[in-house]
Amino acid sequence: MRSVAVLPDRTSLTRAVADRIVAVAEEAIRERGRFTWALSGGRTPSELYMLLASPEWSKRIDWSRVHFFWGDERCVPPDHRDSNYRMASDTLLSAVHAPPENVHRMRGELEPGEAASRYDRELRQTLEGELRNTFPRLDLVLLGMGADGHTASLFPGSLALTERERAVVATTVLVGGEMGAPASGVLARPGAGANQRLTLTLPMISAARTVVFLVAGADKASRLLDVLSGQHPGPPYPAELVRPEGGAQWFVDRAAHAKVDSGR
Repeated sequence: MRSVAVLPDRTSLTRAVADRIVAVAEEAIRERGRFTWALSGGRTPSELYMLLASPEWSKRIDWSRVHFFWGDERCVPPDHRDSNYRMASDTLLSAVHAPPENVHRMRGELEPGEAASRYDRELRQTLEGELRNTFPRLDLVLLGMGADGHTASLFPGSLALTERERAVVATTVLVGGEMGAPASGVLARPGAGANQRLTLTLPMISAARTVVFLVAGADKASRLLDVLSGQHPGPPYPAELVRPEGGAQWFVDRAAHAKVDSGR
């Protein structure tokens, strides 16, 4: 059963999600001695990370016990401007002095298929013994949702949506967001890396103890109505297909929730 928290603006939304992350971290560290968290990319998460890195908030989490993972990554080097790792490093990891051995980045600079296989192994080795339905179990996966209903790098029509055995796959995003087959691993041309992605799969995401969606902006309103209602033509959107055992927790601002409020 999903829960939906609607906040009046982006500032209160960010603070509400930060509070939830702190609570999940405290519980995980108390019960299991560490907190394993898959980060999301994007502008709204960057604001969240900067808040958590601030003096007021950073002291609320024992960062030495946090293991950082990623929900998805572009196939670019870690210092590339489009790298989700770089964004998180600039806004959070460097500020809280995350132990390097606790930072498990997706290696977007490698051949995509190899990078996906390596990350699958790393997840299984690091989370050995913490399983749900044979998949490694993270404490928290933070997700966003695009205006097309995609989440992580799972896009409408992607073959990655049908994956049921691997925890991580490589996919290719075609021009306009249309999805193709799983990436072959050979970049088509210099500079094309941003169109190739690594992503956690649906069963890997849904195995997490807690899944939090962070959604802001009026451009998401139509799709959020579709996803939360489930009443729309065509197949379910990727964000609808994330189904953790305890239900996903949605945190949205009023602008994103406007069409749910109005019923259209």
